[in-house]
Amino acid sequence: MPDIAPLTMPKLGLSMTEGQVAAWHKADGEAITAGEEIADIETPKITTALESPAAGTLRRKLVGPGEIVPVGALIGVLADPVTPEAEVEAFIEEWRARFAAEKEAEPEAAVPEPERVETPYGPIQVLEAGPREAPPVVLIHGFGSDYQSFLLLQPLLASRFFTLAIDLPGHGGSTKNLPGPDPASLAKAVSAAMTARGIEAAHLVGHSLGGAVALALAEQEPARALALTLISPAGLGPEINAEFIAGFIAARRPRALATVLALLFADEKTPVGHEVVEAVLRAKRLDGAEAALSAIAAANFPAGRQAYSLRHVLDDPARPANVVWGRHDRIIPASQAGRLPAHVKVAIYEDAGHVAHMEKPEQVARLI
Repeated sequence: MPDIAPLTMPKLGLSMTEGQVAAWHKADGEAITAGEEIADIETPKITTALESPAAGTLRRKLVGPGEIVPVGALIGVLADPVTPEAEVEAFIEEWRARFAAEKEAEPEAAVPEPERVETPYGPIQVLEAGPREAPPVVLIHGFGSDYQSFLLLQPLLASRFFTLAIDLPGHGGSTKNLPGPDPASLAKAVSAAMTARGIEAAHLVGHSLGGAVALALAEQEPARALALTLISPAGLGPEINAEFIAGFIAARRPRALATVLALLFADEKTPVGHEVVEAVLRAKRLDGAEAALSAIAAANFPAGRQAYSLRHVLDDPARPANVVWGRHDRIIPASQAGRLPAHVKVAIYEDAGHVAHMEKPEQVARLI
């Protein structure tokens, strides 16, 4: 039955075991193109759009809104409109039987857990995923975030690469004693974490402040950066949303923080779940966290402007580089992706904001 394609519950994060369809955007019998958003998938951490893996007609929705099913479970079926209903039904029964048998036979997979590695700058929290022998990709988050900002992107990359997501000093589970608040100082801590994990060089993926840190690392240790992917990076222009920075530092309750985090997305209704909001609040309450964030904000974004320009790092044509932006970025304007060297590949996503790696993880993963 080659003209029948399954729609399954995706794995949105390394620790995800089940999820629910929050809403369907298509009705039975509607034609669908490959890559079209057909449903919203919700977990306690994130809500994101499910893109169709193939073109076809939505012949059957098998999971209703609010119903929780395991990762990999069949939630719908695509098929050619002329495919007999009996073949569709047989496909569903066969898939469900095979899935149940596989679930019963396979051992429960170990979920990667973050670890703290010792460096000259203090303990740095990291999350590893992917085969150790594969090419390495190092993921560097933005201001106020942690490794969990890559919860959608890291699993996609870990199927082909050895990935290391790093909590910057002052953030997440890493030391709150800063080696310095500027990108060059933070880059030294990233380099030390790479050394602690035996990574000599890697493709560096940096988001927002992490983009400036990746650029700084490429400048001070060129051999460390085999390639760069910069997602709405700091360091390419002066403008930044000062209200977001101040609001993030000031937010102490879930509703206030959720309102601030909504600015990260093209859609003003934040898809971040309550688990992530609570985790960010817990991290902010750790001793020294707020002081570290305030110091980083003051050094990098004084008077509502970016203090450092690192555009010149992209002048080296020998180092492959991607610059990714959401057209509706409300933190750092996408116009800062303009006038970059011709060898830099620029991708602007029309329906994304400041966190394209969360709004368009499949596209960003393919670009990397």
